[in-house]
Amino acid sequence: MRAVVLRGPGPAEVLRVEEIADPEPAAGEVAVRLRAAALNHRDVWIRSGTGAYAGGFSKPVILGSDGAGVVVAAGAGVDPALVGRAVVINPSLDWGEADAAQGPGFKILGFPDDGTYAERIRVPARNVYAKPSGLSFEEAAAIPLAGLTAYRAVVSRAGVRAGETVLVTGIGGGVSTFALQIAAHLGARVLVTSGSDAKLARARALGAAGGANYRTQDWAREIVALCGGQGPDVVIDSAGGDTFARAVDILRPGGRIASYGATTGPVKEFVLRSLFWKQVTLLGTTMGSPREFEAMLALYDRGGLRPVVDRVLPLEEAAAAHRRMEEAGQFGKLVLRI
Repeated sequence: MRAVVLRGPGPAEVLRVEEIADPEPAAGEVAVRLRAAALNHRDVWIRSGTGAYAGGFSKPVILGSDGAGVVVAAGAGVDPALVGRAVVINPSLDWGEADAAQGPGFKILGFPDDGTYAERIRVPARNVYAKPSGLSFEEAAAIPLAGLTAYRAVVSRAGVRAGETVLVTGIGGGVSTFALQIAAHLGARVLVTSGSDAKLARARALGAAGGANYRTQDWAREIVALCGGQGPDVVIDSAGGDTFARAVDILRPGGRIASYGATTGPVKEFVLRSLFWKQVTLLGTTMGSPREFEAMLALYDRGGLRPVVDRVLPLEEAAAAHRRMEEAGQFGKLVLRI
């Protein structure tokens, strides 16, 4: 099969298509002929050896957490009726039995296990779900990691309700775009931030009530003004850094903040009194359980939502897709057609 094999950290150009042996499913697994895979920032961090992946890795790896395709083989103990079915893959491996938090064996598909930048992949049979019938393979592949992360942050952790005002920081990335869609679908009034006026306009077209440009405006003051002076009920944040501290400052008393990332770095200056005096609830969140994946997927099937796809490129242009993500040029998901 053809696959994009990462043999060592480096710039985007280290991503090259190679011919390697087809993976065969072991007991309890299926082999999926992939039709599409999608990018996440995690892929860029692994490839570049930055952040949590600064230590590199000991063996070549195929990146990619998100994928959709057709089951072509089933291992021992797997229902053979799965063969031939169009599926989407849940990248949350070995989550564990409890919904409250992942267990000690939890992993994310694409590192250290080989991922979806390939024509074929083997995964546990329990991690494949029927592809939403109304979506293309490219759209279905765009959903898993970002959709699951957003669903857990918005629904399971923050408990967003109709009529509340929700701030989603850094709109344009995969998770933030899903968070906007899901919160609006629940009946919330959604505000966003971005460093791009064009992305703010795209967000409004998707249902955002308004937003602020953190490069050209005092975004915190602007968001409070858009809330009528009270601040948002909920913040869904991936930025960390100074953004997190200011988000807590502007939260309505009794508000909630769900944090699923720290793309701008650690929070260096934070007044703890802002948290306890305002009765703020701080919620850490990442990925999600199988039950949450199934509930999230239903929103993009029976619920009628469609993921936002920025651009579809062939597998051979994985490096170009990584460069676009590093430049923060995308709005929505970058997808590789296989």
